[in-house]
Amino acid sequence: MCGLAASSLSIIIATKNRPADLEKAIQSVLVQTRLPNELVLVDQSPERSFAKPINIPIRYIHDPGLSGAGTARNAGMDVASGDIWLFLDDDVILEPDFIEKILAAYREGVTGVSGVVTSYSRPALGQLLWETLFVRGPFLDDRQRVYWRAERLKAAKPIRVRQFGAGLMSFRSCVIKQLRFDPNLAGASPGEDIDFCARLPRGSVLLITPRARLFHKRSPAGRNQAHWLLLHAQVNSYMRQRHWRSGIRNHLCFAWLNVGYALATSISVLRRGSLEPWRAWQEGLRRSAATVGGKTQTNIPAPTVPGRS
Repeated sequence: MCGLAASSLSIIIATKNRPADLEKAIQSVLVQTRLPNELVLVDQSPERSFAKPINIPIRYIHDPGLSGAGTARNAGMDVASGDIWLFLDDDVILEPDFIEKILAAYREGVTGVSGVVTSYSRPALGQLLWETLFVRGPFLDDRQRVYWRAERLKAAKPIRVRQFGAGLMSFRSCVIKQLRFDPNLAGASPGEDIDFCARLPRGSVLLITPRARLFHKRSPAGRNQAHWLLLHAQVNSYMRQRHWRSGIRNHLCFAWLNVGYALATSISVLRRGSLEPWRAWQEGLRRSAATVGGKTQTNIPAPTVPGRS
């Protein structure tokens, strides 16, 4: 672990075509009980999204040529200077003590700290049963279960997890200074956060502190609707190929997950009387293979699955 000092904080926000949402997000930053030392704003919009003077230093990168949130975050990391780098989405609203609670959770040996999203609800019973039955091992998204219990856990101590959501995660800059988000994950950059966390040094400690809370608006701007199987299969196949190709347990978990995909696809095809769910599953696999093969994707539609950041 690098030096334990965490005296300065940089917030990195990637934004595109959401000026109203961005302004609200920045306003929630400016009323924090502990202000950041700098705001790094990476704007991919055709026109500048934010031009108001603020009372904290700002590094503004305006580059419509950047493709994808991950690539924009990389540009922000290139210029950020704080001891802690906090990544935020452009459509979140922080509770006033969010930054204070994030920093309070850092202690010796902690690599990164995230908060909770208060606006995500527990999924429908059918989806919950499907995920409980078929999503196992490294493919299990342990952060979601913390979000679902945000109210019940609001006074709880930090909880250790394997991965963060990109819209509210922070790390010691000395640990991630040489890491970057996969530039092949263009557009909505599905799986960028899980992949980033999987590439942290072995033994890294990631904590979610339920006391650091924010509202994620999930702005419809830039979020096209698509069958949930597309994104779910794409992200997990991508992670399988990048990180979890070896080990009997990983093989079994991935095989079982695909049994779940086949079952969900079959049921959905019968209900809709359409092959769209099967095409979505196959498209997810195709995009995953293209990404791992180094072919930059086109913009990826967001899933219809509720509660995923």
